[in-house]
Amino acid sequence: MELKKKHQFILIGGWAVFLYTKALKSKDIDLVMEYEELEKIKNEFVVSKNERLKKYEAKKQEVEIDIYVPFYSNPGIPAEEIKKFTSQVEGFVVGQKEVLAILKQKAFLERQGSIKGRKDLADLISLFRLPDFHWEKYWDLVRDYRLEDWQAAVAKFIKQTASAEELNLNVHQMARLKKEILPKIEKGNG
Repeated sequence: MELKKKHQFILIGGWAVFLYTKALKSKDIDLVMEYEELEKIKNEFVVSKNERLKKYEAKKQEVEIDIYVPFYSNPGIPAEEIKKFTSQVEGFVVGQKEVLAILKQKAFLERQGSIKGRKDLADLISLFRLPDFHWEKYWDLVRDYRLEDWQAAVAKFIKQTASAEELNLNVHQMARLKKEILPKIEKGNG
């Protein structure tokens, strides 16, 4: 990725999930970066400010980047907080799996019922089924950022999900997965 060579950022969103899960690729790129890096990006991309969603959007041909900046953006956890929860994956600085799950929860709840919402739910399921997903860390984040309502809503949607063809999970495989992960998802909510 050309961006990695020129800029410092934290990769979040679908591409970060893909680096962990190898499940579904994403079309757009989601980044957290400092304002200084944002200024540098403006030399290469057409950048606009999205006041409603509190982010910046950069475009160059088919490449679309959503940029979240400290003390302005909150993609689920305030952008300035995300840097406390990063890992190195395949040479990228990425949000930790548990943070990505929280960010995907917000995206899913905002876009449920749409194609992008379905992708968000699939990303969440693919994170939750990782053997090294750290459930205690996830629940600490849910409690610290007071996101229990989001979590409960997502648990409800996962319960209602019969299959996830995009993850090659048929009805029987999804039922087994739900039996395994739903108690973990609901554990901290009581």
